[in-house]
Amino acid sequence: MNDCLAPVVTWRKSTYTNNYGLCVEVADLGSGYRAVRDSKDPSGPALTFTAAAWSAFTTGIRAGEFD
Repeated sequence: MNDCLAPVVTWRKSTYTNNYGLCVEVADLGSGYRAVRDSKDPSGPALTFTAAAWSAFTTGIRAGEFD
């Protein structure tokens, strides 16, 4: 068995995804960590966030801080 295999990650798209392909995907990594990637480039880089950073980010989105 290969110990170097990455764990299986399940990516999901936002419910706000539009039909133009302008969306991101999010994956739960465990222990509250999240990864985010561009859905148009699934083999590209992903950003990872701690639980606290993810919570602050999503709270800011809901509050309209990035509008």
